[in-house]
Amino acid sequence: MTSEYAQESSALESHEDALAAKKALARKDASARRKAFHAENGENASNLVAENALTALAPKAGQVVSAFLPIGSEVDLSGLMAVLEERGCAVALPCVIAPETPLVFRRWKQGDALVKEDFGTRAPSPDAEAMDPDILFVPMLAFDQAGYRLGYGGGFYDRSLDALRRHKPVLAVGTAYSAQEVEAVPRGIYDQPLDWIVTEREAIRP
Repeated sequence: MTSEYAQESSALESHEDALAAKKALARKDASARRKAFHAENGENASNLVAENALTALAPKAGQVVSAFLPIGSEVDLSGLMAVLEERGCAVALPCVIAPETPLVFRRWKQGDALVKEDFGTRAPSPDAEAMDPDILFVPMLAFDQAGYRLGYGGGFYDRSLDALRRHKPVLAVGTAYSAQEVEAVPRGIYDQPLDWIVTEREAIRP
């Protein structure tokens, strides 16, 4: 029994190592493609992503919607957040608490101060109200038509979605440029699927 368990553990570790290597290569390629597209089309494409998201999801007053502030060549959702506030939605932003833990989502309004986090991100003050989102916009490097995303390797959104889905319905919406689509994202058993993917071209419901 001990020998069989050791063999199974070794096989699992080999599989996880291979998956990690595959994801690392995919991230490098996806990052280059996103940067190239963003340099040429970023501002206009981000506005179209916002329009498509609002049309497809039709967020309602009172709903809690978590967006994110762009880092590098990510889609810029600042215009979308402004419209959500106008519609009476409660806008939240993700906050990184510690490695290998779910995110905390805190209320944020246009003009509120932001604090720098240890992970190079900006977030609302720790005093801001924590909220569980009804709609969660998710950044990514790549996506496929099956609804899976390639993230950055920290697992923050996967852990957060797993935790949220255990106690309430939540719509996970990946936002990306159409150039980020791939045939199949390498994925493991802990990768959470998306409910929607919104690009400058369309809103996809896997």
